Amino acid sequence: MRKVILALSLVALLTTSCGTKKKIAALESKNKEIQDLLNTCTVKLNTCLTEKESMSSQMEFLKKNNSDLINNMGNMTTLSTKGAQNIEKALETIKEKDLKITRMQDALTKKDSVTLALVTSLKSSVGISDPDIEVNVEKGVVFISIADKLLFKSGSYNVSDRAKEVLAKVAKVINDKPTFECMVEGHTDNVPYVGNGVLIDNWDLSVKRSTAIIRVLTKDLGVKPSQLIAAGRGEYIPLVENNSAENRGRNRRTRIVVLPKIDEFYDMIEKEMKKPAKQ
Repeated sequence: MRKVILALSLVALLTTSCGTKKKIAALESKNKEIQDLLNTCTVKLNTCLTEKESMSSQMEFLKKNNSDLINNMGNMTTLSTKGAQNIEKALETIKEKDLKITRMQDALTKKDSVTLALVTSLKSSVGISDPDIEVNVEKGVVFISIADKLLFKSGSYNVSDRAKEVLAKVAKVINDKPTFECMVEGHTDNVPYVGNGVLIDNWDLSVKRSTAIIRVLTKDLGVKPSQLIAAGRGEYIPLVENNSAENRGRNRRTRIVVLPKIDEFYDMIEKEMKKPAKQ
């Protein structure tokens, strides 16, 4: 009986031991699966952490880049505003300069009109048909050139009677322009002057002829002395070469330069400048 009980106990023990081993094996298998899953999750977690760190760096870069872009946009806006202001100022400056140029041109046009009227008056008064009298304009200045044979005898500074007739016409024009000035220039040829000792050379002769004409204009023809300027140019500004009697005759001349007063011309410009801008 005892043997039977012992045998049954042994069978029961063996049966129990086999069941436990199966459970252990199952648990070990399950544990391995869990461990594999844990390892996989760990790898994924580490990958995610790495990606997160990389994305965080990128986010910081993007934030900084965005901030820089915003600042740059602000700077560009400031620069654009300043640029627009500078362009506007430049355009205003150009407009002002254009206006000044236009007004100066208007003043010059008025001056030219005065000069043209003066030339017309001189030509009609003096008698331009006479080939020994020339009236022309050079650089906005009116010149009356009178050949020496109408004014003086050779080597003399005594004004002839015929010259007084011509000078009377010139005086009329000068008297009609009381604000103008006239410079009387004497010119000679290059033949050395031979005189009585009062004059030294052609330069002296040219000046003396100038003052002789001025005396006729002032004393006989009523021109104000304050309007006249005496000048002698001698032989040094010839019209042509002194290589023939004809050419020397052309170079011996008296030139009357009619000059609007410079300060009046500037006053004319100043008045134009002060005019309000045209709308």
